[in-house]
Amino acid sequence: MTGPGRADGTRVEAIVIGASAGGVEALNQILPALQPDLAASVFIVLHLPRGRPSLLVEIFASGCALPLREAEDKEAVQPGTVYFAPPDYHLLLEAGPRLALSVDEPVHHARPSVDVLFESAADVFGARLLGIILSGANEDGADGLASIRRAGGVTVVQDPALAQESRMILSALSRGPVDFVLCLDRIAELLRAPDQVTSSAFRATRRA
Repeated sequence: MTGPGRADGTRVEAIVIGASAGGVEALNQILPALQPDLAASVFIVLHLPRGRPSLLVEIFASGCALPLREAEDKEAVQPGTVYFAPPDYHLLLEAGPRLALSVDEPVHHARPSVDVLFESAADVFGARLLGIILSGANEDGADGLASIRRAGGVTVVQDPALAQESRMILSALSRGPVDFVLCLDRIAELLRAPDQVTSSAFRATRRA
């Protein structure tokens, strides 16, 4: 099994990704980079219209080597699986690890909320977590990415100059430093190659 590694030897066991406007296009570029032997589980919040079924599994299935699922409440987390938050439910991680769905109030007008996923994942996985913020037009995810940083996880944002919508990314950057500010091709590299997160090429620059 492969997965992004850490300089201190800590393995990344979970990857959380948050996006809003422009997120489908961004995910189309990076999800094909996930390798079929990836050991980490992947959890994605993409802001969706309420009251409509999600088609995300169908949209991305043909381009992703890993199995894709819409998250279900109390489901045990499986390695090497991509989980999407369902429309109008917050997606959380609980000890086990297990998935949990919630209809608590929206956060930054969003349910599912990136913050809710990231903060709960940071509690469960700590330094074994990789968090990624992509294109989006509100502030959701900024506090959650800061929680991942405080927990010792790896933090990544898409280069705001190249994003369809930069507000979500800029809000995350305003909360403090992140490990990497990368174009989508470089984020795909990071997800594709197990050792990229520790390589000098990535550590030498915040923006590439």
